Amino acid sequence: SRPSLSLTEIEGKLTLLCDAKTDGSFLVHHFLSFYLKANCKVCFVALFQSFSHYNIVGQKLGVNLTVARERGQLVFLEGLKSAVDVFFQTQEEPHPLQFLREANAGNLKPLFEFVREALKPVDSGEARWTYPVLLVDDLSVLLSLGMGAVAVLDFIHYCRATVCWELKGNMVILVHDSGDVEDEENDILLNGVSHQSHLILRAEGLATGFCRDVHGQLRILWRRPSQPTAQRDQSLTYQYKIQDKSVSFFAKGMSPAVL
Repeated sequence: SRPSLSLTEIEGKLTLLCDAKTDGSFLVHHFLSFYLKANCKVCFVALFQSFSHYNIVGQKLGVNLTVARERGQLVFLEGLKSAVDVFFQTQEEPHPLQFLREANAGNLKPLFEFVREALKPVDSGEARWTYPVLLVDDLSVLLSLGMGAVAVLDFIHYCRATVCWELKGNMVILVHDSGDVEDEENDILLNGVSHQSHLILRAEGLATGFCRDVHGQLRILWRRPSQPTAQRDQSLTYQYKIQDKSVSFFAKGMSPAVL
């Protein structure tokens, strides 16, 4: 049976999104639209795509990122654009991606400070948000930009301490699984985040290759440390098909095309 979650169990959780031999970005778009519709305050560290890309997909899912940003609900760090600003604009304060200018990239403290400032509670007359959420797409990009896996895991640890424990919010992190046995840094990062996660959603390509009616399978793993050992980890596997404005899920071998 599917595990049930009460409202008190939903807060303070880290969800890991992982994709292997497929594109798991549909999961990022789902969580972004879900939390915006739930009136949460969202800090989105977008290292993989542009703001316009996420906004176009968001509108198909019923949310307007431009409006959300203007009303202060969404704080968006556009990594592709910000990376250029780091090199060509003088910064009065440390840039969130300041490590790009440093010969020996040591830590991600400026990025953490950006997240903490974006999600800190405000006592003014601003709209009250349900709870804060940090969304990162794609954490693996930080490795490609020169950061070590240990430094990235330190960043996640400090974000968890602030967002999940102190502010009782949620984190949703996408990490790409390259499947390369020689990519030790990515393996360290993926295993480290997996160990800290309460929920893992792993999108995988089909072993048989491309199929028009089934785009991949999604493995879902719930981790509930408070439960007895036998009930602690529960998993399900579904196949899925991505459509224009939604995703269809079905049990393995139960695609409408097969039936």
